[in-house]
Amino acid sequence: MALLKVALDGTLQLSAGLLQQAGLRPADQVQISITDSGLELRKTDTAPAEQLSRAISRKNLQTGVQFIKGVGPKLADMLAKRGIKTVEDALFCLPLRYEDRRELVPIRQLKPGSTQVFFGRVISAETLTTKGGRKVFEVLVQDDSGSILCKWFHSNPVWLKRVWQVGKQGLFTGEVSSFGYKPELHHPDVEWLPEGADLHEVLSADPINFGRIVPVYPLTEGLHQKAMRRVMHQVVETFLGDLVGLIPEQLLLQQGYQPLQQSLRYLHHPPHDAVLQELNDGRTVAHRSLAFDEFFYWELGLALKRQGVSLEEGIPFQVSHRYTKELAQLLPFQLTTAQRRVLSEIKADMMAPHPMHRLVQGDVGSGKTLVALMAALIAVENGYQVAVMAPTEILAEQHWHTIHHWCEQLGVVVVLLTAGMKGSHKKEVLEQVADGRAAIVIGTHAVIQEKVTFHRLGLGIVDEQHRFGVLQRGILKKKGSNPDVLVMTATPIPRTLAMTLFGDLSLSVIDELPPGRKPIETRIYYESRRTQVYELIRREISQGRQAYLIYPLVEESEKTDLKAASQMAEQLQQGAFPDLRIGLLHGRLKPDEKEQVMSCFKRHDLDILVATTVIEVGIDVPNATVMVIEHAERFGLSQLHQLRGRVGRGSHHSCCILLVSGPLSEDAEKRLRVMEATSDGFRIAEADLEIRGPGDFLGTRQSGMPDFRVASILRDGAILEQARTAAFDLLAREPGLHGHQKQQLREELIRRWGTRLELAGIA
Repeated sequence: MALLKVALDGTLQLSAGLLQQAGLRPADQVQISITDSGLELRKTDTAPAEQLSRAISRKNLQTGVQFIKGVGPKLADMLAKRGIKTVEDALFCLPLRYEDRRELVPIRQLKPGSTQVFFGRVISAETLTTKGGRKVFEVLVQDDSGSILCKWFHSNPVWLKRVWQVGKQGLFTGEVSSFGYKPELHHPDVEWLPEGADLHEVLSADPINFGRIVPVYPLTEGLHQKAMRRVMHQVVETFLGDLVGLIPEQLLLQQGYQPLQQSLRYLHHPPHDAVLQELNDGRTVAHRSLAFDEFFYWELGLALKRQGVSLEEGIPFQVSHRYTKELAQLLPFQLTTAQRRVLSEIKADMMAPHPMHRLVQGDVGSGKTLVALMAALIAVENGYQVAVMAPTEILAEQHWHTIHHWCEQLGVVVVLLTAGMKGSHKKEVLEQVADGRAAIVIGTHAVIQEKVTFHRLGLGIVDEQHRFGVLQRGILKKKGSNPDVLVMTATPIPRTLAMTLFGDLSLSVIDELPPGRKPIETRIYYESRRTQVYELIRREISQGRQAYLIYPLVEESEKTDLKAASQMAEQLQQGAFPDLRIGLLHGRLKPDEKEQVMSCFKRHDLDILVATTVIEVGIDVPNATVMVIEHAERFGLSQLHQLRGRVGRGSHHSCCILLVSGPLSEDAEKRLRVMEATSDGFRIAEADLEIRGPGDFLGTRQSGMPDFRVASILRDGAILEQARTAAFDLLAREPGLHGHQKQQLREELIRRWGTRLELAGIA
């Protein structure tokens, strides 16, 4: 008979052995009943009740805003324009800024540069005409301490005169400015007091809009701040309790963050002692906690995806050196140490029994294509096919020229497949891919179209990954049986962005340029110095060198004054350089015409190559030492850096001239100064990201960038690093995220990012 012990505090202690006999675990809840025969312990199953509660909360959060008290169809339509369709959308619609309405400020104490609230009476209201003939509606408002002028520009004076009647009293809110050392308000908000009403009664009757730090929400046409605040107040008070933060509280405390509900309440209803500046700068613990929450789930998804890849059965390639050794002997140069290191990392991945998922980053001219070709040949040696996917037809064609050139000598069949291909030629290429005659298939999105069937795909190579998303990578993978995936980019991607987009990939960096490369001198020249630019070109050509002249358009358009490539090639031949050999290269030329022009330039049959950005990637002419970029202010930093990388590829001193046509905008000035200051691709990428923001930096094609509601990869880089570490650590401790709370975390992850990260197969 087992003895039960009663502790000093009156609790009953059961031994581990007894628990085991009863089929109980430490986390179980039990119900104790006293019966005639003694104590009866019964395990209580709380799971169904808890699941029901969670299901109700989830349903509440998905409630359409039109069903919120006080919101009808009309207001719901306005909110939908702001992306607020459900209660959950509303909870995460954070204020743009905050106004301090904790206390009324006497007019005499109003400070320019701040938004303040004061009480006053209208003394005068009239339309005045300035010396320049401009009509301004002016209202003088007064309290016991002094008076202030309120002004309206471009408004309806008849309507204003009707609203702003002399003698009316109200509560005024607006940003105080100054004119001639006197404070004034432009277009203030006003809350009129009913005649004879007591000010303090009015304030206490409207606690949403007065007597506190008031949130200012984003609006849309027809939606007013007062109505928006009322809706948001209702949502927070009624539904915030349904939102459950699932990140373990211990984990949040370790990182210095607070739970989800607490953070949202703080930001929608800031406490009386909150610091206004911190709220407006987005620097509160609540802001940081919400950013961590968003980053954590995204990184957890990437960690799960990576874990899923490592658990999948892949192709354990053997390295026989059948083609790779022969290619190395054909090359007129040695691989750099960085290329060899990255190739070793790729080989190790390819030999492993699970699929490779690796990102190779390398600056312009670092030799990524050659590394990718070596990896492709390992797959071909093993009897597998390789798909190379590039974002544009031009880039796909350039890869085909380079890879085809070497593979032809090795006896490896390489085909090009683009959306522009037609008829029998396309049919023949598709047949070669399907029956396995084509060992390497190079193309655009056409490579992952449904009608493309591979005989035995073993490796997918994605170039310029930042133009593709996670989904395209997933489609490419489905073309084979868990093929290896190698991702390349010549656009140096800042660490925070790489962690956000490619957290499921292993990273290799080719951080060394081929030997003999010299730094490229970069200078900004204005149109007035064009003659000097032409003299510099002539001087270089007289020494046996060659030059590029880059233009943003192919042919001139009536809508723009930009110099166009085809017209300028003609003008230069007839005007500045009649004695020199000038070639023209642009995207509208047929592939064989492009190849002919490029071959002529490489053979030095041309002195100057006039081109559009078609030469951004892929042309390697060591003898070209001058790059002139016309209308340089119209190009992005990343593109300028790619273009500049076409020179400085030999042992001669090279220069890049950024020719600008007129006054520069602030952003254009920043871009060009960065180009002058550094040739480090990663520093340029960081600057580009700061100037343009992640969306523009990645380009309009990008579909892999997550839509964060609160977090910013620019502002919150340190939080992103913390979230990544926390997510990967949690998964290392809890592989697969099983167990009660972990399962909830997993469900929430799939709800948020499942489709975007293609987690269905892993979850």
